[in-house]
Amino acid sequence: MAEQQLFLRSNVIVEPLVDRFFAWPYTMAPVQSAMNLAFLQVPLLESYLQSPQVHVAASNNPELRGGYFINIPEERADEVRDLLAAIKRDQAAVLRFAEAIAAGQELLRANATGFDLTPLYPKLPPELGGLVELAYDMDNQAQMRFMEPVVYKSPFYDEKRQSVQLSFETGVERPFVLSTPRLPSPDVLELGIPFRHQGLQEFFMSRVRPTTLGHLREALGLDDAQAAQLSGMLTERPSLSEDRHIDAGGRIRYFGHACLVLQTPEAAIVTDPFISADNTVGDRYTLDDLPDYIDLVLITHGHQDHIVLETLLQLRGRVGSIVVPRSSRGNLADPSMALMLRHQGFSVTEVDDFDEVEFQGGKVVATPFLGEHCDLDIRAKSTYWVELAGRKVFVGADSSGIDPMLYRYVKGHLGTADIAFLGMECDGAPLTWLYQALLTVPVTKKMSNSRKLSGSNAEQAAAIMTELGAGEAYVYAMGEEPWLGHVMATTYTEDTYQIKQIDEFMTWCKDRGIKAGHLYGQQEWRW
Repeated sequence: MAEQQLFLRSNVIVEPLVDRFFAWPYTMAPVQSAMNLAFLQVPLLESYLQSPQVHVAASNNPELRGGYFINIPEERADEVRDLLAAIKRDQAAVLRFAEAIAAGQELLRANATGFDLTPLYPKLPPELGGLVELAYDMDNQAQMRFMEPVVYKSPFYDEKRQSVQLSFETGVERPFVLSTPRLPSPDVLELGIPFRHQGLQEFFMSRVRPTTLGHLREALGLDDAQAAQLSGMLTERPSLSEDRHIDAGGRIRYFGHACLVLQTPEAAIVTDPFISADNTVGDRYTLDDLPDYIDLVLITHGHQDHIVLETLLQLRGRVGSIVVPRSSRGNLADPSMALMLRHQGFSVTEVDDFDEVEFQGGKVVATPFLGEHCDLDIRAKSTYWVELAGRKVFVGADSSGIDPMLYRYVKGHLGTADIAFLGMECDGAPLTWLYQALLTVPVTKKMSNSRKLSGSNAEQAAAIMTELGAGEAYVYAMGEEPWLGHVMATTYTEDTYQIKQIDEFMTWCKDRGIKAGHLYGQQEWRW
């Protein structure tokens, strides 16, 4: 079998890990990763060890879905204790770095009163030396700006914290990724390699290009036992869909959540890829349905359900470039997605509002993204305007219609959209749910609850459509599909506020002759 030409099985998945926690931008970018480790993940492990049964019970309580509870059986508590001890031992410098960031912020709050900041540099914790600049904004509010490219060259970015787990998609919902670390398991292949490892690219390229077990064993540096486990993930025949390409016109396919695949015979564009690997159920498009080559992947923003490394890693080597919005350069809440993805081995194109990226037969224009980030100064967010095969498509992600005039400017610059995809998660999680580890000054629950991760409600979605003038509107990015649960932890009923708002928007569209739909599972448009 070592020299037989083989393909990767359709239902193989990867979970990328940092310190055994699921990798997403705030656990990968070094500054934010340190703070999440010190102020969220370590306390979470300590809390679990105090009362494992409380965490497990809460994890299985539907009303607490998406809460910060570790879903690991009590009989494995000793393994969690070992993990915590290893983190405190091996990542002591990273934990000190996080404490230094908090101390630096406190130093500014206590001493930056509008006068010269130069005397504060010697007072900064030594871990911050050479990595930050102190500055005022024009309202004399002081801030600490991180020199992010330099931090990636410092000891505080350590690829040894990274590993991957390879396994099969079982259809059983995995534990929530923001709270539960991944322990070893007999049915999981553990690889202590960084995400950028060339062997991972070789492995996932074998979905579309056959290889041999011997080659993969060498590329991944496997021992006999690992190679035997890997062999079960390979098969003689590819499971690629015959209609994954088109030979005329244009096509859009909805793959679930915020993932769209826009195609012509010459090109393919994918937005926010978060794609199921389970081709046995027949109710969704899967990795088998992707075209062999993808010209551009468009990332709208850095939330864990839009930049999904478990899907992106499986596409590396098949993508021309990942297009990401430009960050604000050094802002604690706004790490650079371009830097992060380049360090994982991807080709990246960074864009600002109204920047254009051409592809064969069409173009992508980055358009503004308003709201949804709890009023934090996060600029690495973008909607997109895609022109292909004679159609203009607005990809709105979770952008809000709180200021409809913005979309009037978009139309004035780019014309009238034919189709608009809009996110309507209009009662999202509060500020502290996603950003608590970065908040060095506590906020009240009332304050946190007033600042939510919310997209458009019915009135705001209608305002976007009024300004864009699009003839079709589709609500997506709601996290409803069953294969998203480990990342989204979303539960809706017909009486949920968000669903009622979508129904209200559907009625608004119908009354105005606008073709509309609430997307779920899969859908296709051809012209």
